[in-house]
Amino acid sequence: MFDIYLNGRHDLLVVPRGFAIPVGLDGNWKRKKRAVRLVSDLIRQDVQLRGYHRRSLISNPSKAAVERSSDA
Repeated sequence: MFDIYLNGRHDLLVVPRGFAIPVGLDGNWKRKKRAVRLVSDLIRQDVQLRGYHRRSLISNPSKAAVERSSDA
């Protein structure tokens, strides 16, 4: 089972259930209400190797580029 967190920059963080958010991952992470039992093989493998999986939920690259340029 895995805990799912989201932050204000539309990032997704997956950690094993009961584990804390890793040190060095800055942001205001908010935990989702339910734990997840099944995740993709890619996420499961990443959690096994690093202890967590993090990715941006923004799917449109042009939208992400606009948001990054407006932050500067």
